[in-house]
Amino acid sequence: MKDAIENWKPGTSLPADLYNSKDAFDADLRWLMTSQWLLAGHVAQIPKAGDFFLFEIGGESLIVTRNREGEVRALFNVCRHRGSRVCLEKEGSKRIFTCPYHAWSYDLDGRLRGASSMSEDFDKSKNNLVPANVGVFQGLIFVNFATSDVPDFGAFAARFKPLLAGQGVAEAKIATRQSYPTQANWKLVVENFFECYHCRAAHPTYCSVHDDMKMIAFGAGAGSGQGPIVEEYLQKLKAWEALASEKGYPTGMFADDMNSEHFQSCNRLPIADGAMTESVDGKPVSKLMSDFGEFDGGQTGCVFTPLSTLLVNNDHAVLFYFVPEGPSSTRVETLWLVHPDAEQDKDYSCDEIVKVWNTTLLEDKTITENNQLGVKSQVYRPGMLSEMETRINEFGRWYMQQRYK
Repeated sequence: MKDAIENWKPGTSLPADLYNSKDAFDADLRWLMTSQWLLAGHVAQIPKAGDFFLFEIGGESLIVTRNREGEVRALFNVCRHRGSRVCLEKEGSKRIFTCPYHAWSYDLDGRLRGASSMSEDFDKSKNNLVPANVGVFQGLIFVNFATSDVPDFGAFAARFKPLLAGQGVAEAKIATRQSYPTQANWKLVVENFFECYHCRAAHPTYCSVHDDMKMIAFGAGAGSGQGPIVEEYLQKLKAWEALASEKGYPTGMFADDMNSEHFQSCNRLPIADGAMTESVDGKPVSKLMSDFGEFDGGQTGCVFTPLSTLLVNNDHAVLFYFVPEGPSSTRVETLWLVHPDAEQDKDYSCDEIVKVWNTTLLEDKTITENNQLGVKSQVYRPGMLSEMETRINEFGRWYMQQRYK
């Protein structure tokens, strides 16, 4: 693996061992869990004190909950007595957390409340549940497992504030959610999300929804294309941005290079001529979610880290986060968000709101699983990337520099 890493050339896919090796995966996971803010969910999952859900990755389990003061907390799901899991349910609501083994009980902020039959010198204050790093931005809950040198959450979120302003993400409620277990390495899942070279061949529904020129220039977001068509599309984009700004919507884009800490990007682009939202027919699928009073047909795409993406339309948003589970296994979690007052079967239909991305993600599952099977072959060698895979090239350079520096 060392030789493969040293001999890797930018502009090509990664060496086979980095997609297949358990040692590489284990090291990746330790690096990701401490260096990155991992998206765990949305505050709408825990609207009241005592509501909770579990976020599980790399053998760790966190209880993500809301305490009695309304603050979001993340607590390691490990009893301080002999290490049992405290919460066994994946989600729910509790007044206190009680370990099922010996009934030690903990308050919603992790403080030990009860531990029977302990000696007089036992100090309850030193046996609280261990907290994990947690940050909330626009209603999105991020966690980090570092015990020192924790990444600055304020800096992590700062650049997204202008482009998400007034679009209702923080106040939204969950319309529906879906999980897509995918038998592929996390890097293959990420790479697939970072290019639209495959879109015409693999995603007829997705392509029918979006502008053809945009698919080539920025099909996978800011920085994902290059060449003359990018400049041509930017001229078209400039005219649309003027109209969007008149309606009050934010505009702009940025894309990090390999030297960044989190490899972030963000852009606000029109979906297609005449389309009001990202739906099969371009018509609204829920009530307006933004503060600006009318549709502008734009979509804000935010890549917070390679493992988490948010797409915000005028009437709904889609939240994606990838949870690495093994060298050849990644769980793709997806939440669809709508206005908090939107009523199911009146303002929106779950079948309609998920149609574009449920179709696309099932296609992506097949693509990436086939990709994983191929990179396991003895004849696989890193292949040259196309001009429409610019963002994959940058991701590969970022991964190699940040992971093996």
